[in-house]
Order: sequence, then C-alpha cells, then structure tokens
Amino acid sequence: MKAFVTGGLGQIGSHVVEMLLERGDEVVVVDNLATGRIEHLAEHPKLKVVIDSIANKSLMEELIGDFRPDALVHAACSYKDPDDWYNDTLTNCVGGSLMVDLAKKCGVKRFVYYQTALCYGLKPQEQPITLNHPRNPAGSSYAISKTANEYYIELSGIEYVTFRLANVIGPRNVAGPLPIFYQRLKDGKKCFVTKSRRDFVFVKDLAAVTVKACDGMGHGAYHFSSGTDVAIQELYNAVVEAMDVPGRPQADVKDLGPDDVFSILLDPSRTFQDFGDIEFTPLQTTVTEAIKYYQQHGTLGEYTHLRLQDEK
Repeated sequence: MKAFVTGGLGQIGSHVVEMLLERGDEVVVVDNLATGRIEHLAEHPKLKVVIDSIANKSLMEELIGDFRPDALVHAACSYKDPDDWYNDTLTNCVGGSLMVDLAKKCGVKRFVYYQTALCYGLKPQEQPITLNHPRNPAGSSYAISKTANEYYIELSGIEYVTFRLANVIGPRNVAGPLPIFYQRLKDGKKCFVTKSRRDFVFVKDLAAVTVKACDGMGHGAYHFSSGTDVAIQELYNAVVEAMDVPGRPQADVKDLGPDDVFSILLDPSRTFQDFGDIEFTPLQTTVTEAIKYYQQHGTLGEYTHLRLQDEK
C-alpha cells in the first residue's frame, strides 16, 4: 500500500509510519516540525519525508498528485498556543480542507482523521459520551478548528474514518500533563494536579488500529478510548514512580481552570464492535515508555491547548 501521512514526525503520525514501513508499505510524510521531530523516523528506502506546511497548496498538489496514495492519514494539527488562531486555522482548517479536497481529486481510498474529544464541549451532556452527543466545540479554539475540518471530511463524500480521541500519551508525547510533570520533577519544581479525570491511552495502541483503518476496516466516526477514566493524580503518581523520584513528592491540588473539563470519558462500544477487542496497554507501562523517551530526547517544550494556571 501507499500511504501519505501528514504530521508524520509527530507522536501519533510517526508511530503509524513505523508500523506501515515494518510491513513493507511505501510512505510519504509531510511535517512542518512545529511539534514533530526529525529524529522520530529513521531513514528508510520506502520513506520520503518533506519538511513543509500542508497549507502549501502547490506543493501538496504536486506531492499527492504524483504519489497517488491509497490511504491518507491526517495527523497534522496545530495546538502549541491556544491564542495563535492564525497558525491553528492555517494547519487545521486550510491545510486540513486541502487534504480532504486532494484526497477526493486523487482517488484516495481511505482517509483517516484524528479529532479532539473537546468537540463535544467543555461540559458534555453525557457520561460516558456517546457518538450521538451533539458537537459543541465553541468553548475551545483548538476544538473549533479541528471540528471544522471534520465537517469538511463528512461533506466531501470520501471514504473516511475519524477517531475522536481520549488522551493519547506515550513516547514522543510533547503536549499535556505528562511532559509537564516530567520536566518539572526533573527540574526539582513543584507540580500541581487538578481534580479532573481523563482516559489515557497508549499511542501505539492507537497506531495499530489506525493501520487497520487504512486497510479498509470501519467507516465514519469512532471513539478511541478504553472506556475508563483515571484521576490526573494517578497519572502524576505513575510519573513519580517511573522516574523513581526521591521522597515521592506530592503534587498540589488545584481547582479546574476556566476552560478545563472535569472528565472526558468516551463510549468506545462502536470501536470494539467494528475493530474487535483492543488490548489497552496499562497506564504505568505507558508512562514508563514515555519517560524513557524523555530521558533520551527531552520534552521539546510542554505544550497544552488549554491555558496553564501555573507557568512559574
């Protein structure tokens, strides 16, 4: 198979690319290195890496038009600064809609997209959230841009799978609480946790299901979620354990920020029905794998698409 992967040097995209290459597929990757890293993918005779923006219309037309991929995995997204609406919309909306348009024009058989669970709003009406829950992304600039592109995908008529995601963590994770906890503990700084809960899933588990989607499994929207949420405190404890921090320092507990959500728990029943049983990697194993990565490569920066309460 031939696969075109946007954001292929990022956390999710690079793991998908590695799995495709391992089975002999041919892959073209585009990444602008905003949060991806060139060292995430080793050189490979069936891999071509292009460092550029997916909003570069003429270049993307040339690359996709010449390559004619069977599958397009759209993992690229902009989220480093919640107030940087220009770059968020440039990548998530302009670049994203271009990928959809070119997939349609060039006969791509499968289009795989990753959507944020924040598409359901900051105060979901269900727990767990089902696929019937109305989309209400207005509370988050990131969710607005990601959801806009999901609508373009649905409008296009192409064959697609959208994975609406729980919190994907593991090696190469550069956003959210995990790299923040690691870096602050490494620097001897105090950490804080909120009283929120999340479903943390291992990036390689998602990548494996993505490959199945590229091969034709599933259609439409799915929740990639274990169906169980844990307290952020539990994630912090797992980081302390993996780092073997002397004295096992305790984190301060703070109230939720104005645009944070108490719990995001997605109902994965349709995913299990169409993709089969998924053996989710335990949280401690997931965190330990991520810590090994940080110890070798660093965190790149601790990004979050929600505003940090404490930046000291």
